[in-house]
Amino acid sequence: MIEKLQPPVAKIIPTEFEKFGDRRTDNYFWLKDRENPEVIDYLKKENEYYQQMTAHTKDFQNDLYEEMKSRIKEQDESVPYLYNGYYYITRFETAKNYPIYSRKKGSLSAKEEILFDCNELAEGQSYFKLGGMSISPDNKLAIFSTDVIGRRIYTIQVKNLETNEILEDRIEKVTGSAVWANDNKTIFYSSQDEVTLRSDKIFKHKLGTKQADDVLVYFEKDDTFSVDIAKSKSRKYLAIESGSTLTSEYRILNADTPDGKFKIFQKRKRGIEYSINHYKDSFYILTNKDDADNFKLMKTPEDATSAENWVEIIGHREDVLLEDIEIFSNYLVIDERQGGLNKIRIMAWDGSEEYYLPFGSETYTAYTSTNVDFETEILRYSYQSMATPSSVIDFNMRTKEKEVKKEQEVLGGKFDKNNYIEERIWATAQDGTKVPISMVYRKELKKDGKNPLLLYAYGSYGHSMDAYFSSTRLSLLDRGFIYAIAHIRGGEDLGRNWYEDGKLLHKKNTFTDFIDCSKHIIRQKYTSAEHLYAEGGSAGGLLMGVIINEAPELYHGVIAQVPFVDVMTTMLDDTIPLTTGEYDEWGNPNVKKYYQYMRSYSPYDNVKKQKYPNMYVSTGLHDSQVQYWEPAKWVAKLREYKTDSSVLYLDTNMDAGHGGASGRFEALKELAKEFSFLLDLEKIKI
Repeated sequence: MIEKLQPPVAKIIPTEFEKFGDRRTDNYFWLKDRENPEVIDYLKKENEYYQQMTAHTKDFQNDLYEEMKSRIKEQDESVPYLYNGYYYITRFETAKNYPIYSRKKGSLSAKEEILFDCNELAEGQSYFKLGGMSISPDNKLAIFSTDVIGRRIYTIQVKNLETNEILEDRIEKVTGSAVWANDNKTIFYSSQDEVTLRSDKIFKHKLGTKQADDVLVYFEKDDTFSVDIAKSKSRKYLAIESGSTLTSEYRILNADTPDGKFKIFQKRKRGIEYSINHYKDSFYILTNKDDADNFKLMKTPEDATSAENWVEIIGHREDVLLEDIEIFSNYLVIDERQGGLNKIRIMAWDGSEEYYLPFGSETYTAYTSTNVDFETEILRYSYQSMATPSSVIDFNMRTKEKEVKKEQEVLGGKFDKNNYIEERIWATAQDGTKVPISMVYRKELKKDGKNPLLLYAYGSYGHSMDAYFSSTRLSLLDRGFIYAIAHIRGGEDLGRNWYEDGKLLHKKNTFTDFIDCSKHIIRQKYTSAEHLYAEGGSAGGLLMGVIINEAPELYHGVIAQVPFVDVMTTMLDDTIPLTTGEYDEWGNPNVKKYYQYMRSYSPYDNVKKQKYPNMYVSTGLHDSQVQYWEPAKWVAKLREYKTDSSVLYLDTNMDAGHGGASGRFEALKELAKEFSFLLDLEKIKI
């Protein structure tokens, strides 16, 4: 009976586009108009089709949801951290979807003060997100921001923490990023262009005044840049950051003088990136200046910040990426990346010692965590691997003693990390490049080519995909799946050049790397094409769109979450949120060479008459990053062109944006859909 259900058929209304003599016909361009009732009707019909086709898995989805939920400690809280005299804690209560933010004055035994109970704030909302939260220097007030749609458009308000009243100040349609000056009454915040949603303005707001009276402090005219506002760890400076994919520029102001004028730290120069950290009388600068592709650390006096005054502290290294730093009164801590793995390096300022934290696993994730105090010898960092739950660790940099403050609990009594094997293997790409793959699976598994394997990747924006632990993933592993992450080019997994080799006119390396990783794990008998599944979201969804056009025979199924697949239409429309800021990542299609290159791989434009894998595609109606119409058009075109009987589902969350459902348990329901899709194809339901 299920096989006889007919999928929705979107109307064909041809729209013609022409650029550089190339003509494109878009039969589904009309789906872009969310105000058109026919568009909403089509999305609802796709949802109904998905629900009908998967009705036989509904009980299984619920079982998976309950199973994943049962591993999560519902009554849970973060490791407290001390800031400006208060211990701050985030906690969850049983059966509640959202966090509760609280603090205790001076001691963990002090009375708890509830700052924000997001469960109360979210009441009556189908979506809720608490954005930035910032406590005033005198500890009496808190800025907070909320988004109840999912388009990352926030409302900023201020709460009196002594009386619990919400002040009348209300700042609408902003990014949610806001900080206090040191006078406890001046707020700086960023806002976005109403059409493109590019963060382009910094405003100053005085408590007790209206938004209409706010002062425009800075406007970023270059539409390839966006702006943000932050406060230094030293609390002395406010900093406006203007940034594009390739270029940085900061403006700084003493936080004691909020009515003063921001001054440029170092004027922007295309291709030069830098970030700043303030300590005592100096700024410490991470930068790629002077061809330091993997970045170096420099220092400059706070009253002489231009580049000619910068002095090198840690030089550039070809095989080590400098990612971040933490400054303490006696120590400098550096987050590095070498050979695709995180390193944490500790250096005493007096030169008495220098060492790396030891990590024994073959593949893992480690990074510095919440470190808000200069005057301490305790470094807080996090560690996890694909079989080791996440831990928060306090490390004494002087005595080298460590204390595990918290390890993620996996409830149910069945999990034992010794039952799993972690591996890092290397595939050879078609140009000879070695690409790492991290994977985890149960010990008893045999490499006979019959194992179901889910291969995940992202591969864009220099975003590295480290090997992380997931308790929900156990629902696949314990049913015989291998889970693997392909560390393909386009991320920074193996350094800055790994990113450069996977962007702009080298973008196709991202796609061929994934395909070559797929072929490698098949050759090595981890799996076979009949049991290999691929997954990616957003820019990783673009990856999914390309691989099914180029090598559909390698995959039995594909999960594409909020996929960026209509590259040409989006990148040629500078009114769409984020488009102009993306030119340095993908190229500007108004330039012929970039147009032709993007045209050659754009998933929507290269759908062809051929067999495609089984597919589950998800999106959110209010997505501000990848508009809902991209996957909607893509699915409609795939239905028109595909020559097989494989299933194709479009599942649209009518209440959410790019991140999907906002509640921690609602998100599990979305995951249960994806897992049931895979397990149903494998005919596994135990």
